[in-house]
Amino acid sequence: MPAVTQMLYDMGLQEHLHGITFECPPMALQEKKPIVRCILEGKNYTSQEIDTFFSESKKEGEKLYYVDEKALAEIAPDIIFTQDMCDVCQIDTECTAAAVANLEKQPELISISPSSFNDVFENAITIAKALGREEVAYEYLGKLNERIDYVVDQLRAARVLTKRVLLLEWIEPIYNCGHWIPHQIGFAGGVDMLSNPSGNSGVLSWDKIKQYDPEVIIVAPCGFSIKRTLKEMHLLLLKEGWPNLKAVKDQKVYVADFDLFTQSSAATLVDGIELLAGLFHPEAISVPSRLKRKYQRFYEF
Repeated sequence: MPAVTQMLYDMGLQEHLHGITFECPPMALQEKKPIVRCILEGKNYTSQEIDTFFSESKKEGEKLYYVDEKALAEIAPDIIFTQDMCDVCQIDTECTAAAVANLEKQPELISISPSSFNDVFENAITIAKALGREEVAYEYLGKLNERIDYVVDQLRAARVLTKRVLLLEWIEPIYNCGHWIPHQIGFAGGVDMLSNPSGNSGVLSWDKIKQYDPEVIIVAPCGFSIKRTLKEMHLLLLKEGWPNLKAVKDQKVYVADFDLFTQSSAATLVDGIELLAGLFHPEAISVPSRLKRKYQRFYEF
């Protein structure tokens, strides 16, 4: 899990990490061995093609992820962190269990499957506790809570009005946001009334979006960088009524890197809160300089 890998590094526990997935953060890919692979690696499909591919594979019971069992056996892990939250973007516990069944030494499988923002913070404690370093997690989370408190205090002091927001997790088809992302939006002084807090994201009709008429639109497809997302923004431009949306008319449409939202590591999600607060309420708080490369305003009508 990329999120677990990120938190291990954030907490200084990477010495315990020996195997990762193909899509883990860059610093891990330079140092650790990828164990989990995907049959779509290296492919450059459109979001529509990816959605169709996953949907058909799921219907036929095919698995898109696989484990390098030889490499796994060489590592002989004591603990494997896995997940049961989403079988679209990551390998699940069932696949992991099948891969480890033949190992000489059976590792402990720990499922990290957050639904809410609070769950993500609890996951950090679970990870550190499993490695006998629980105190590190509390120090890590304490600093993150201070950053959230600062954002909330700044917005409160400025008496900002809540912004009507739409954050998209996919473009074709259009998906709303779910799980912890609506909570991030709330901390940042916004509300996404088309989202699904603590639940799965799902297909969203264009008519609902037009009726909702968001003040701010954030486009951050799962797994997509800004550059990758910009290649498909034309799909939104083709939607009937796109130029009439308030967010479009006010030039409040932004493209952002996925890892601030759909990668459920505590620090990256707090980065996401800080970014959103600066985009929603620039009169009250600024986007931190280190995060300015993580988004781009989209001007086209």
